[in-house]
Amino acid sequence: MTTPAPRSLRDLRHLTPARVGLGRTGASLPTQALLNFALDHARARDAVHAGFDPPAIAAGLDAIGLRTLLVSSQAGSRAEYLKRPDLGRKLDATSEHLLGSEPHGPCALAIVIGDGLSPSAVKAHAVELVRNLVLKLGAIEPGPAVVASGARVALGDQIGALLGARMVVVLIGERPGLSAPDSLGAYITFSPGAERSDAERNCVSNIHASGLSYDEAAFRIGWLVREGLARRLTGVALKDESGLQARLAPESTRRVT
Repeated sequence: MTTPAPRSLRDLRHLTPARVGLGRTGASLPTQALLNFALDHARARDAVHAGFDPPAIAAGLDAIGLRTLLVSSQAGSRAEYLKRPDLGRKLDATSEHLLGSEPHGPCALAIVIGDGLSPSAVKAHAVELVRNLVLKLGAIEPGPAVVASGARVALGDQIGALLGARMVVVLIGERPGLSAPDSLGAYITFSPGAERSDAERNCVSNIHASGLSYDEAAFRIGWLVREGLARRLTGVALKDESGLQARLAPESTRRVT
């Protein structure tokens, strides 16, 4: 029997964007590794401070067929948003009045797109993810889509409550990492309202070119939305078993046919 060759750190580096096996020069990193670190750090900082273009996002959503509303949090500037997370969790007075006076009935699902800590991620991925998601929702018809500036995750609770939504999905730019400055996250909350805590949400994260694809992320989010509505809950009480469903689907199809 042939003994397989031992794996090296170089092999591991091909499997992950994490910084492993960088080597050293004396007591320091090699020049190239140091330059790569500085570049990734700069990209992460740029992602946090990138501009956000709500009308462009709204135009993309309109092309999908979703009616879109633009709102803002109480954070008056990017600097204030970063220093005062609490202000990003509440709508400003104008936005609250807009949603409160919006002619609509209760809806099953509200989709909120917020800039979060990486507007770059939202610009790169949000519209295409929504395009894939609406195909996975089946008979669930989303209500108005909301594009929110200066948004934290919990802003979706207030938005969902004002829209009379049974479920809210918040797509938001995640805190940039040194290997993924444009990662998008999705937070799913049943019966959104001011009393909701993070333990009552489900999260699908790492949606970007080197992470979850749009199709896979939309499949997981769609599963959580359907199951959350059926069971009337989300969060720690709702385990993501979408992978099990995906594995069983081909076999179920063969039995039916």
